[in-house]
Amino acid sequence: MKKMTAGGFVVIFWVVMLTTICSADSNNEDKKSKNAAVVENVLVTFVELGSVRCIPCRMMQPIMKDIEKDYAGQVKVVFHDVWTPEGGPYAEKYKIRLIPTQVFLDKDGKEYFRHEGFFPKEELVKILKQKGVK
Repeated sequence: MKKMTAGGFVVIFWVVMLTTICSADSNNEDKKSKNAAVVENVLVTFVELGSVRCIPCRMMQPIMKDIEKDYAGQVKVVFHDVWTPEGGPYAEKYKIRLIPTQVFLDKDGKEYFRHEGFFPKEELVKILKQKGVK
């Protein structure tokens, strides 16, 4: 068996690195196309407008996580903290009067339902099912 020279080691190192990089790029492309497919299948966008400092809004956080998990690929969940500079413009955009406010958009981005205040999960799911969410 021959001993490997330093130059041989460097060549093998770069071959392994390039193979890894190319494989990672391929995986990223697969993920992008899968994510694009998921976005195309979204039936409802559930927009939660509130604040992390608001008690009823905080009570909505676990419900939002459940909806995101239980209806992945069918429902897109978006949260805007309207008491921050980044989220403030959404309060105006959606013309909210109090927080939390839930706005439901159909697959075309048109609002089809709105609720103000804490929204129990069971009631929220009924609204999602109006647009074919299963």
